[in-house]
Amino acid sequence: MQASRSILVRISGRVQGVGYRDWTQRKAAALGLSGWVRNLASGEVEGLFSGSADAVEAMLAACRRGPQLARVDDVTVIEPAEQASGPFAVRYDR
Repeated sequence: MQASRSILVRISGRVQGVGYRDWTQRKAAALGLSGWVRNLASGEVEGLFSGSADAVEAMLAACRRGPQLARVDDVTVIEPAEQASGPFAVRYDR
């Protein structure tokens, strides 16, 4: 059985208004991750990714690239984070 990992990330750059949250939801679901993604009032995007260590690492690498219209300047990782379960979701709270 593979170890699980849970991380909280904050992504800065041009990451709002470019489909970053929807892209993140699709990518995370494809990797079998649980968690959520939301916009922050600061202009950053925040996400919680929980799942196999390999899938979380793949998601982190994807977040550093982002969707086509995004420009990612920085990805800050906060570990350990709360463990999430269930389907990956877009949150609309700030």
